[in-house]
Amino acid sequence: LVQLVESGGGSVQAGGSLRLSCTASLYPYSSYWMGWFRQVPGKEREGVACIGTISATRYADAVKGRFTISRDNAKKTLYLQIDNLKPEDTAIYYCAAGSRGLSLKQNDYSYWGQGTQVTVSS
Repeated sequence: LVQLVESGGGSVQAGGSLRLSCTASLYPYSSYWMGWFRQVPGKEREGVACIGTISATRYADAVKGRFTISRDNAKKTLYLQIDNLKPEDTAIYYCAAGSRGLSLKQNDYSYWGQGTQVTVSS
């Protein structure tokens, strides 16, 4: 069974912070590249951050300096620390697991969670 479950979303004032978590049943978890994506109504899913099997990271330009991706392999958990939230960050955030490298393209990921809603008010 493969299962990814996101948590930590909520409604936040612009400038605030959130930390999203994703628990994964993947085995071995440490062998997968992991990513965070977000999606708003009427638009395609957008890759925002990813992390390699060890520690290499990559970010979309729109979130650099505000988002930090990390992983705890012992806990089989992926994190996304989001600082200085902006209204345009409002979206459903999904975690994903893949085997094709450090990528922000959704087609490079095989497993997906159900998402957690982030809403930022101005």
